[in-house]
Amino acid sequence: MYRLPGFHSLFLLFLLLIAIPAIAADKGFEQWVQDFRKTALKEGISPEVFDRAFAGIDSPDQWVLDKASYQPEFKAPVWQYFDNRVQQRAIRMGRAKKEELQPWLDKIEQRFGVSPNVLLAIWSIESSFGAILDNEKVIRNVVRSLATLAYADPKRSKFGRQQLLAALKILQSGDVDEKHLVGSWAGAMGHTQFIPTSYQAYAVDIDGDGKRDIWNSVPDALATAASLLSNNGWRQGETWGYEVTIPERKLPAGKLTLREWEKLGVKRVNGKAFPRPDDKAELKLPAGREGPAFLMLKNFFVIKRYNNSDRYATAVGLLADQIGGGKGLVKDWPRPFTPINTSEVEEVQKLLKQRGLYEGEIDGKAGSGTRKGIQAFEKSIGVEVQGYPSKEVLEQLRKRS
Repeated sequence: MYRLPGFHSLFLLFLLLIAIPAIAADKGFEQWVQDFRKTALKEGISPEVFDRAFAGIDSPDQWVLDKASYQPEFKAPVWQYFDNRVQQRAIRMGRAKKEELQPWLDKIEQRFGVSPNVLLAIWSIESSFGAILDNEKVIRNVVRSLATLAYADPKRSKFGRQQLLAALKILQSGDVDEKHLVGSWAGAMGHTQFIPTSYQAYAVDIDGDGKRDIWNSVPDALATAASLLSNNGWRQGETWGYEVTIPERKLPAGKLTLREWEKLGVKRVNGKAFPRPDDKAELKLPAGREGPAFLMLKNFFVIKRYNNSDRYATAVGLLADQIGGGKGLVKDWPRPFTPINTSEVEEVQKLLKQRGLYEGEIDGKAGSGTRKGIQAFEKSIGVEVQGYPSKEVLEQLRKRS
């Protein structure tokens, strides 16, 4: 007599059915690896290097695919972007690292002509002075990450294959071994976050140990960043840009000489004259007319060769200036709240953590985790939910601690 399957049987059948695609996907990945092996060998990768690189890698990394497909709900407000990068902790650490590494920085500057302050700013923004390399949550096996993108991400498949071949060539060169070839979900590697093809083009062994080691040698990593900037036209002894005041009237787009900008009423905020008035510059208003204005020079656009973002290049320049002893912006970023400094943001994070509303690091950076914790706190006390790291929120947290 036919009987309907019981609940447990149906549940087991369900588990089997959902497992089949995962098994098939792994088999598909394994086949892809074998097919790619033929390509790699044709490109000069030895069988031994390839097999060591892929030892134990039998499935794509789902975390990498999740990161690749993640679409943030909103673009970070301009104040948040800069507050999280040009902040007191980064400035203090940058100055300490400058003192610690001065002989190496002098050697790098002598060879490449790039300001040590700029290199320290890049190091800070790219990896928090190397701290990210110890974060097991985000640092991955580069070979597996790039193979994952090449195999399972149609948008980045070409990128993944190109970078994977370059990564295998790096292994074959002996600069790093399989265990230490680690990086971000997209394959950016080392203290200064170089993708494999950029590493091949610019990597430098300045410490003389025979390896271009941007993972374990800070001098190599900083020299490699300097090499990239130098080879893309860095102008030694020149700044990246000037904070300026602008007149109320409409100003032209594009590049003019500093002399021409000055005739239009664009002035340095410190009242000084522009050095080299015949240099060309472009006016940038990252937050519109309500925020600070800048005339960007050649070195600003060279920094963009590192990361093609106006915000990134501006953050590097501003942080570099303050590591070098500058005072920071004269005109602050527009924001809808009373700002607090880095130490106070850390206090907000600690107080939120005490209430179980924040699980991240106490780092003084008001990222999405901090803002969500603030929103939860605001909701719990019955005030307007905004999520801003403000003086008002800090005071409310202190009252209730």
